[in-house]
This record gives sequence, C-alpha cells and structure tokens, in this order.
Amino acid sequence: MASSGEEPRSGSPGRAGTGTELSPTADAAQLDMGEDFEVLEEEEEEEEDLSELPPLEDMSRPPALPRDDAQPSEQGREEAAEDPQEWLDVLGNGLLKKKTLVPGQGVDTRPHKGQDVTIRLKAMLEDGSVVEENPALTFTLGDCDVLQALDLCVQLLEMGETALIVSDAKYCYGAQGRSPDVPPNATLTLEVELLAAQDAPDLELLSGKEKIELANRKRERGNFFYQQADYVLAINSYDIALKVIGSSSKVDFSSEEEAELLDVKVKCLNNLAASQLKLDHYEAALKSCNLVLEHQPGNIKALFRKGKVLAQQGEYRDAIPILKAALKLEPSNKTIHAELSKLVKKHADQKNMETEMYRKMLGNPSTAGAPGKCKDKLPWSIPWKWLFGATAIALGGVALSVVIAARN
Repeated sequence: MASSGEEPRSGSPGRAGTGTELSPTADAAQLDMGEDFEVLEEEEEEEEDLSELPPLEDMSRPPALPRDDAQPSEQGREEAAEDPQEWLDVLGNGLLKKKTLVPGQGVDTRPHKGQDVTIRLKAMLEDGSVVEENPALTFTLGDCDVLQALDLCVQLLEMGETALIVSDAKYCYGAQGRSPDVPPNATLTLEVELLAAQDAPDLELLSGKEKIELANRKRERGNFFYQQADYVLAINSYDIALKVIGSSSKVDFSSEEEAELLDVKVKCLNNLAASQLKLDHYEAALKSCNLVLEHQPGNIKALFRKGKVLAQQGEYRDAIPILKAALKLEPSNKTIHAELSKLVKKHADQKNMETEMYRKMLGNPSTAGAPGKCKDKLPWSIPWKWLFGATAIALGGVALSVVIAARN
C-alpha cells in the first residue's frame, strides 16, 4: 500500500519537529486503529482509545523527555508575587501572561514572523517539575512549529531578553496533555531567552535533503495538532509543508529525492483530507483526495476517504464503486468491508424513498399503506365492474333500439 510504512523522524538536532522540542506526536498504530481506516499490517497498541481519529500518515512518538527536579527561577516567582502589574496580558483574556526577567537590546531587535529564531527554553509545571529543557531550540516564527504560547510570545521578546511566560493549557498541550510528563489541562511556566533571529532560508536554494527534512517537520507538526483535535492548525501545517514541496528550485534533485518528495506530498495530502473531513469541508477534502489519486491511483487511503466524502454528501451511487475499488486492492480490510456494507444499505433505502416519493407525486399515496395490493394498477385505470356495467347498458340500449325499429 502506498505510503503506509513508518519512517524515523527526520530533522537536525535542536530544531522544532525533533524529539527535543515541545511537539510530540501520537503512535502510528494507535491512530491507524481509527474508525475511518485501518492499516492491518501495522502492529496495534491499546494504550488509549483514539477510535474517532482517522489514521494519519506515519505518526511517530519521540523518545521520552528527561525529567529534571530543578525548581523554576525563585527570582521570577518572587517578582511575580510582589509586582503582578508587571505582567503583560498578551491576549487580554488572562490565559497567557509574560514578564521580563532580564531586559533585552531594544524594541527594534524583536523578531518578526517568517524568521528562524533560536531560544533557550525551560518548561515547568505548576509544582516546579521541569518537563523540558532545550539550550537552543530553533523554529520558524509564525508557522506554529512549537506551542502556541511560544509562537505568540517570542515575537514580543527583544534580543537577549529573558522572560517568564505563564500559559493556560489552551495554548500548550490542551485537554489531552502529553504522556507521560504533562498531565491534561496543565498550566505551564516557560522560561525563555531569545538568542538569535535570522531570515528563513530561500526555498529555491535548498538541497533535496534539506527540502525533504523541512517538509517533514511541518507535516509532523500537523500530525501533532491533529492529535490535539486542533484541525485548523493541522491544516495550516500541512499547507505549509505542501508549499515547501511545491516551491520552485534552482538546485537539481536526484531521482531518489524526487521520489521521496512525492511520497511526503502524498502523506500531507492524505492527512490534509482527514483534517478537512473532521471540519466537514467536503469539497476541499474531495480535492485533496483527487490530488493524491492523480499521483497514486491505487492509494487505498485516498480511495477510502473519497468514498467517505461522497457518502457524507449523499452520493451513494458514486461512493460505492470507489469503495469497491479500494476493497479490491485490499480484500482483507474489515473497515472497508463495513463501510461498503453500510453504504449499500443506505443506497437501497435511498432508492426506496425515491420510488415512494414518485408514487405520491403521481397521485397514489394509498400505495404506501398497502404495498402488497394492486402494485401494478395505474392511478388512471378503470375498475372492471364499472367497465362491465357500462358495456351491459350500452348493449341493452342497442337491443332495445333494434326491437323498436322492428315493430315499426
């Protein structure tokens, strides 16, 4: 099956999207257990119920992050308690606050969206437990490569500034948390220092390997947001990955690199379709599936999701042959079997309803109450007893005329 194998995470150390940053993703097998599709050749794990999630392409879990018993800055905690007015309410809702610990080099040195920034990061729970430390985390500002709390606040930092950020779970790991170190609905305190900011590299000058690694980082970030059920941000990350892949290049790529870029593109489009389906964006999901099928006509996930989209739109007649094509490619897939059986029944019910509606339009609503009686009788047909009576009267009239004429 195309693009269903699990691959190792790629990316340079210290950059967003690697195992050292705040964006772990779910296990591939767990998500592939979803109701929307099932990859039978992958080993399944039963750690948690993610049955409502359709499978994403090559979801992987980073290695467990080291825990640290160090306490957050006492100076920052004392200042926060003594001078609450010094905290900046970033969004005006009290859920994301920033406080400067060490001033920077001036407002003019603040980074802007689209730049690659490097920060020193320490992330802590409310009890002071350190769940993340990274001396040089690099990411593209504004691309949602990291926690929203960081993406929103780092653009307010001056070069060299150290700040304390207190963020509600909404802008971190949400209701799901991050196993095993970040519990659900956890508030995080982030100690951040802005180390560097520079313009992002020109996509046209990236080598094949660099473009593949960048696109994979964006895709993996989309997988993270999908796991968090934030489908809008997932779509944003997949779109960015597709833009990276589709950008023009002044560098020649090898045939192997071209093939790998196509593979990443197909994965992104499949995952994009899954996210669009979750938001009921059926036309967009259908377009994403069709783009996959242009490159890989036998891609089972794209065929299955296209059938799902058409079924959601009530197009059972078109959906059934597509699912049959997917089942032919993978006859043992129980999920396709179940979905196809369900659609065949729905299609039969739909045809019965249409037939009944046509009968009522033709003026014979009584047929619904007695479906087994006089099925073939047309609404304008004349009962036989009336026809026989009329014929008898006509013949009697003719006979009487003959008798009267004979007497005369």
